[in-house]
Amino acid sequence: MSNMVDPLVTRIGARVRAERERRRWTLAQLADASGVSRAMVHRIERGESSPTAVVLGKLSGAFRISVSSLLAMAEGAADGGDSEDAGNSKDAGLVDAAAEWRDPATGYRRRQISGPRFPAEIAEIRLPAGAHVPYPAAAFAFMQQIVWVLEGRLTFHEDDETHELAAGDTIELGAPAPRAFANNTAEECRYAVILVRSEAP
Repeated sequence: MSNMVDPLVTRIGARVRAERERRRWTLAQLADASGVSRAMVHRIERGESSPTAVVLGKLSGAFRISVSSLLAMAEGAADGGDSEDAGNSKDAGLVDAAAEWRDPATGYRRRQISGPRFPAEIAEIRLPAGAHVPYPAAAFAFMQQIVWVLEGRLTFHEDDETHELAAGDTIELGAPAPRAFANNTAEECRYAVILVRSEAP
């Protein structure tokens, strides 16, 4: 069995640690704010554990940033996305198509379409058959989002409401609420998430 560490997992851990330290939070404070155990946060920050989509949702909710933002920041770190010189590169607008994140629990796959300097965050999601990915309301704070189903069928839960979306359907998300993305079919569902920040946290 290979002992190689996934570079993206390492960068996600570094980004979580940077966001925590920027707020001057301890591990215990982030654990309390997110509902993720202190031990799990510690393993994620050290790159020893690949967080699931649910865990990323809880962490991003505690930070008041989107899951897309958290992952895009980690992906951008590979090519100097956080450096001042990155904006001067003639290739600064290119997004690495191979930088795909996979949820180890459900097989959910996410690929960032937009770069870190684009005003909207656009991500392509592939939700396997039978997968169910819930997110807390805090993960949607200060943001406006549209979900656009590209292939397959998506069951979208928002509080007590359920929406059945087919290819070509879109739904605009309202005020923050607990939400879940589910694929109750036997085929993969592919959809896009378009997100803009509506106000500063």
